[in-house]
Amino acid sequence: MKSKFSIERIAKRISSSGLCSRREAECLIKTGKVKLNGNIIQACNINVNEKDVVEVNDKKLSAKEKIRLWLYHKKKGYLVSNSDKQGRQNIFDDIKIKLKKRLISVGRLDFNSEGLILLTNNGDFARNLELPKNNFIRKYRVRIFGTANIKIKEILKKGITIDRLKYKPIDLEMDPQKGKNMWLTMTLREGKNREIRKIMEFFGFSVNRLVRVSYGPFNLNELKPGQLIEIKSKNFNNILNS
Repeated sequence: MKSKFSIERIAKRISSSGLCSRREAECLIKTGKVKLNGNIIQACNINVNEKDVVEVNDKKLSAKEKIRLWLYHKKKGYLVSNSDKQGRQNIFDDIKIKLKKRLISVGRLDFNSEGLILLTNNGDFARNLELPKNNFIRKYRVRIFGTANIKIKEILKKGITIDRLKYKPIDLEMDPQKGKNMWLTMTLREGKNREIRKIMEFFGFSVNRLVRVSYGPFNLNELKPGQLIEIKSKNFNNILNS
C-alpha cells in the first residue's frame, strides 16, 4: 500500500523549513546537532515524512512553509553572511529587524559591492535559482578608474581565461568618459567569485563602484538601498515548476 505521506531526505526537510541551506543542513547533521524522533543522527541519507519529528539544536523544526521570494537592495559595506570574525555588518541582521525571520540568499555580493540580492525562505529554491540550467544572466553597472576600449569588449565577448580559470563570454557596453572614471554595463552568464573585479584588474583597471542591477528576470529598478520587497508567487511559479 502506498504511503499517504511524502518522503524526502532529512537535509531537504531542514532546508525547506527555511532554517538554512541544504549544505548547511548536512553540516548540522554530521556534527550531531540534529535529532530524529528523539535520537541524534549523523547520516544525511535518511528519509523522513510528515509524521517524523525533527529537532535542530534541541528545537523542533517548524512546519514546511510556502516558498516565498524577496528582492533586497544591498548597501556597500555589508556582508552577505550570517557571521564574521571581524564583526562587520551583514544584511541578515538588517533583514531580521524588518521581517523577524531568517532568509537565505541566492548567491552573494562582496563587501564593497551593491545592488540586487534575491532572498528566499527555502534553501532548495535558493540553490535552484543558482543552477546554470536556468541560464540566468547577471547585469552590473561598473565604474572603473581609466578608459576601456573596443578591443577589451571584443576579448570579453569571446570569453577569457585568467590564471587558468575560464570565464564565459561577457557583454560589455561603455558609457561616454566622464573625468578619470568610466561607467560600464557588464552582462555575465555565471557568478564566479569576484569575477568582475578580477577581470578588470587583469586589464589594469581598478573598480571603484559595482552595482548589480538584475538577476535573471528580476530587476533592481527603483528599489532603494536597504529596501526589501516580496515578489508575488505568480511571478516566479514558472521557475518553481521548471
